[in-house]
Amino acid sequence: MMQATKFAAVLWIAALIAMGTMQAQQGGNQPQATNKTQAATLTISADKVVAKVSPTLYGLMTEEINYSYEGGLYGELVQNRTFRSDWSGVNEWIVTPYGSARGSVAMDKTTGPSAVLSTSLKVTVEQADAKDAYGLRNGGWWGVPVRANTTYTGSVWAKGDAAPVGGAAVRVSLVADDSGKVLASAALPALTTEWKQYNFTMKTGAGLVASAKNSILLSVDRPGTVWLQQVSVFPPTYKGRANGNRVDLMEMMAGMHPAFLRFPGGNYLEGNTIAERFNWKKTIGPLVDRPGHASPWSYHSTDGMGLLEFLEWCEDLKMQPVLAVYAGYSLGGKHVAPGPDLEPYVQDALDEIEYVTGDVTTKWGAERAKDGHPAVFPLTYVEIGNEDNFDRSQSYDGRYTQFYKAIKKKYPQLQLIATTKVNGHAMDVLDDHYYRRAEEFFKDVHHYDAADRTGPKIFVGEWATREGGPTTNFGAALGDAAWMTGMERNSDLIAIASYAPLLVNVNPNGMQWQSNLIGYDALTSYGSPSYYAQAMFAGHIGTEIVAAELQGAGDRLFYSVTKDAAKGVVYLKLVNASSAAQELKITLDGAKSVKGAAKLVRLSAGSTAATNTINDPKRVVPMESTVTGVAKTFTRTVPGYSIEVYEIGVQ
Repeated sequence: MMQATKFAAVLWIAALIAMGTMQAQQGGNQPQATNKTQAATLTISADKVVAKVSPTLYGLMTEEINYSYEGGLYGELVQNRTFRSDWSGVNEWIVTPYGSARGSVAMDKTTGPSAVLSTSLKVTVEQADAKDAYGLRNGGWWGVPVRANTTYTGSVWAKGDAAPVGGAAVRVSLVADDSGKVLASAALPALTTEWKQYNFTMKTGAGLVASAKNSILLSVDRPGTVWLQQVSVFPPTYKGRANGNRVDLMEMMAGMHPAFLRFPGGNYLEGNTIAERFNWKKTIGPLVDRPGHASPWSYHSTDGMGLLEFLEWCEDLKMQPVLAVYAGYSLGGKHVAPGPDLEPYVQDALDEIEYVTGDVTTKWGAERAKDGHPAVFPLTYVEIGNEDNFDRSQSYDGRYTQFYKAIKKKYPQLQLIATTKVNGHAMDVLDDHYYRRAEEFFKDVHHYDAADRTGPKIFVGEWATREGGPTTNFGAALGDAAWMTGMERNSDLIAIASYAPLLVNVNPNGMQWQSNLIGYDALTSYGSPSYYAQAMFAGHIGTEIVAAELQGAGDRLFYSVTKDAAKGVVYLKLVNASSAAQELKITLDGAKSVKGAAKLVRLSAGSTAATNTINDPKRVVPMESTVTGVAKTFTRTVPGYSIEVYEIGVQ
């Protein structure tokens, strides 16, 4: 993520962008073409292949920003599950005594279940019974989502001052905020005087209306003292993975047809300081052995989503991992000098690659197997650092070279990505970042057309049209789509590309960066217009770039043409960023025959301000139809403010 805004205050959302009216014209019928521009021509040479399309062109970039993991993709429903505290008390936990119950809570810094979780919450109950329990309430991440007929799994580390008589003294419940009704609950077995992890399940009944207006309640129903640590509650997760991801967000990402995932990101990789970097060795193994760390965007990461969870995310969505390794520079400006000081970090990177790719006979491959995944993960790309152009010490040349030589020596097959231009050493791939307005993307859509093909390949690792918030509007989608036509036409050079940021929690205080792809609250999620543009492009791309020439269209019509010879399909993408409709004569030269009907997917709106929101998630969505009258030469009217993808059958 761009560092220029790193230390800005959290942005408040005062109002969402005014929404326009989506155009109604869809399908094979031509829309009403008011204010048409003069006719233009697009000549496609279907038999002339310019170059191969990169099979990994479109993917996902992720980092901990906008509560992307904590309170977002990572399924954990408890906020502050390890009882972190400050001057105001235990964050996010509210003492809730019922009736005549009395007690107190305090942080105990002398006992905890592990070396890294060496403290705990001490709950001393003076008076309580089954009717009037002494409780602690957690509101989750802006609410706790509860649905009918749903099983919630959880765990808690706990111990007591003595084994209680007559059964359990600690209960975990899901409670409705408005009524106080218990929606589901589980009692822990009798505690012992030793630390132990207690697992439980809670199932809701039928007839509940899905809602996030709920809390998680820990309650003690008799006098005594208990110590608690790492309280966890998960809803059903994607593919049922333990410690897994939120289902709806994973399904939305699957709809983008991603070929890769770049992780752990951006600023999250670097940390504000060297000590706060993404230290992968502290993110693997049992959760109780993960200390967590401060993220760069002013909130805490539990590291529940650690290195293995990122890799399993790739596995679940059938993506390649693009692994970013810490390269000795952090956001606050501190760096590790090349040479002996950097060697431990280089070795960390080698160990990390071994954890990903090493078989069970290797040290770190065996550790991965111990963590529950004996099979290796595929790996092609490794990025050395992130946005090192911000390093004023200008040490990246030396740091990159040291990492490059060590990694290539052990893993010569890997493609290594430089985060900025390197002097005096080869680069396999160079990472370019672009955050712009739509007008800037329109003007620069030919950026790579005449670029040098003899140098490194390009990774457009972060890019976005920054218009609209918390998620983008249709004007941003037009800028994005125009830019993507340029990337597709140059996908012999651009090996991989990923939009950023991917995710945003739309609750107040949930956003640090405007203009995001997917928005959500505790209960629901939605795609921005840019999300649908991404899905349309990635879902309709061939294996070869086809020669084409556009004439007479002005500066607001953009295109790309690819084909898949094995499928007998030409994919034509058209972006009209003007409010006026554009008449376009399309000629398919070099095709023996053309099917008379083609599939059309169109995303359009009546205004660039039109957008989707958490309360109106489907205002701007693609519409699919069949176009008739397709031939070697045919004419279409491309509506104003529209993104179109044609799937044309050819021989």
